[in-house]
Amino acid sequence: MEDKSSIRIQMTAPEGTSYEMMDRYVLEVLKMVDTLPEKRAIIAVTAPGFSGSGASNSGFVSINLKQPEDRVRTQDELAKYLMPKISQLNYARSLVTQEQTISTDRRSGGLPVQFVIQAPNFDDLKRVLPKFMEEAAKNPAFAMTDLDLKFNKPELRLEIDRERARKLNLNVRDIAETLQLYYAGQRYGYFIKDSKQYEVIGEAARIYRDDPRDLASLYVRNSLGELIPMSNVVKLIEQSSPPQLYRFNRYLSATVSAGLNPGYTIGQGIEVMEEISRNVLDESFQTALTGTSKDFKESSGGVMFAFILALALVYLTLAAQFESFFDPLIIMFTVPLALVGALLSLWWFGHTLNIFSQIGIIVLVGIVTKNGILIVEFANQKMEEGMGAYEAAIESATLRLRPILMTSIATILGVLPIALALGAASTSRIPMGVAIIGGLSFSLILTLYVIPAIYTFFNRKKSVKHESIAVAE
Repeated sequence: MEDKSSIRIQMTAPEGTSYEMMDRYVLEVLKMVDTLPEKRAIIAVTAPGFSGSGASNSGFVSINLKQPEDRVRTQDELAKYLMPKISQLNYARSLVTQEQTISTDRRSGGLPVQFVIQAPNFDDLKRVLPKFMEEAAKNPAFAMTDLDLKFNKPELRLEIDRERARKLNLNVRDIAETLQLYYAGQRYGYFIKDSKQYEVIGEAARIYRDDPRDLASLYVRNSLGELIPMSNVVKLIEQSSPPQLYRFNRYLSATVSAGLNPGYTIGQGIEVMEEISRNVLDESFQTALTGTSKDFKESSGGVMFAFILALALVYLTLAAQFESFFDPLIIMFTVPLALVGALLSLWWFGHTLNIFSQIGIIVLVGIVTKNGILIVEFANQKMEEGMGAYEAAIESATLRLRPILMTSIATILGVLPIALALGAASTSRIPMGVAIIGGLSFSLILTLYVIPAIYTFFNRKKSVKHESIAVAE
């Protein structure tokens, strides 16, 4: 996790929460965050709707921190400090998130795990989602789970008794206009005062429209000029329904979002989601990833392909250089040694096998083979001069020790600033430096022993043939 001097607090209140109530909660969070001495700027938004109308029961607070050198606590320490403080305000669910080091989709709201469930129809989706969310919520990998498809949004449906309205000389348009006047908050015009322009908005005062029963106090004028109580022609029905339906690849879908507990990676979070889907969903459902999870999955597959391609290119290049298929195999034995060293180094220093350390391992494929090249090439020259495979391998390893040490030490010193995280925004690249230095150091020690032994094994027949020619001569 890179220290980007930025923290985000996501808040979600129960469905049906009013904008005013949610705004009051956001202000409480804002007061708590404002006490941080490390803050530089704070942005709070209630009911964000940057691409449309936002849900009134949601909000976020974005905290811009001072530069790392200007504060004592790190971004991660501040996030862990805020989480229990925010949890004390228990009206809404709140999650303190940090921006992912690599992320191309900011719509996920800072939650790294994004798992999409696709269903052929709405009823099937409604049937399995409660069980799926229950399994995800009790898993220790997740600090918070959320679902974009809600089923418990309270709704008041207004039905007009058209037959009764007709008998009372009312039409639907009169009723609709009266309701719009009281509840819609429609703008009717502007007026200018003291060189400033103000909007003219028509709406009933808050105390007269807070309760559904306030509808009984409304009157609508019929075509005869008589005032008819609105409750005589209108009926309110309470129900719950999803505020919005989603589609993914043209299927009805729901996206399960999750924040991770400390010590868990995105890869582990995706594995947990896939395991839950196997236990809960049947064959009629499909699943997919989106947001940061999709980026992670795609980048992981790309790195594996790049690693295999690097091995193939190095082998083919060496085969063309040595005009042999066996000598490149001897040299390529340095790659497993480097991999073992890289993995041991990552484990020892507490780093994961992430995209940065994987890139470091790919770099190792090209770097560590030069040790084998130096030994094998010199040993081949000695064997052409008539020396045996064993003697050629020993002499080659002995005489090439100095250039191998020089090139390895120079490479290690060049990568050391990456491993030490020197410079701005360099924390995420530490695993890359650790993998390169660890793999190079480990292979440097073993190459001087393993490569000569393997070289002798592969060239035994060639050595016997040279000895027979020498005896014959």
